Amino acid sequence: MSHDKSGYPGLDETNPLHNNVYGPPQSGFGMPPPNYSQATGGPYAPAGPGFAPGPYPQMPYPQMPYPQGPYPQGPYQQGPPQPGFPGDPTVPAGSPGYHGDGPPSYYDNEEFNNSGFEDKTIRQAFIRKVFMVLTVQLMVTFSFVAIFTFVDEAKTFVRHNPWTYYVSYAVFFVSLIVLSCCGEFRRKHPWNLIALSVLTLSLSYMVGMIASFYDTETVIMAVGITAVVCFTVVLFSLQSKYDFTSCRGVLFVCLIVLLLFSILCIFIRHRILHIVYASLGALLFTCFLAVDTQLLLGNKKLSLSPEEYIFAALNLYTDIINIFLYILAIVGRSRD
Repeated sequence: MSHDKSGYPGLDETNPLHNNVYGPPQSGFGMPPPNYSQATGGPYAPAGPGFAPGPYPQMPYPQMPYPQGPYPQGPYQQGPPQPGFPGDPTVPAGSPGYHGDGPPSYYDNEEFNNSGFEDKTIRQAFIRKVFMVLTVQLMVTFSFVAIFTFVDEAKTFVRHNPWTYYVSYAVFFVSLIVLSCCGEFRRKHPWNLIALSVLTLSLSYMVGMIASFYDTETVIMAVGITAVVCFTVVLFSLQSKYDFTSCRGVLFVCLIVLLLFSILCIFIRHRILHIVYASLGALLFTCFLAVDTQLLLGNKKLSLSPEEYIFAALNLYTDIINIFLYILAIVGRSRD
């Protein structure tokens, strides 16, 4: 008979294969092996074949200072869903934070908001689309200018039919109000392009008719000066760190003052006064061109959303046409 260090009889430390703790009692003993499942320290797994059981303590294990209370069994409580994600029944589909299948909503009075489109690819595609539309508009307008400047029959027609100018002005004014004030309409394809085409044709006719009252050299000089000024302003707006978009309020006040000045020029026919008025108008719309260019680029405090390509093209187009008309008036009055 052999005894191990743990006090259990029948265990042979020299040959563990001879130990059979679950077999019949060893010779010389009249009691069965101890039942480990009834030990005070808790149940123990039996040793596998070929391995000696370790010296299991016969007293309860000292409990560490861990909570021994019952743990909650699953399912675990889920927190409230984040607002603005699909699957959240508490967020209505029309809210600004909704990310459903439809495009985000845009509001009529938020043309100049901090655009959320930070993706450069979207912004670059938006800029390309605006300049493509603007190029087509300018080509149509200056084609009218060339016709009314170089074709004598066109000059004779507009001078004998001045009512066409007022009709085109009325069409232009209605189209301008619709595109400027109706946000949903100018974002609805293809009606936005149709309205912009009507506005472009009506304004082109008016510009061509105005150019027909000046000689050819004056018109060519005004076109060249306008191209140089607009190209310089656009490049300056691209490179400048100054935020011109913060000056929109001041520019609108200056525009109202310029309108009052134009009423004064109607009643006071003086060449110097008209040159001063045209110079102030050209300077003001040059500033508007810088502001609208930075609104298009989207790298300043205010920017246009990429859905507003019609509105952006309209702003740049009217700025350039106004600059051309004021420069044409300056050159024409100076040559008189």
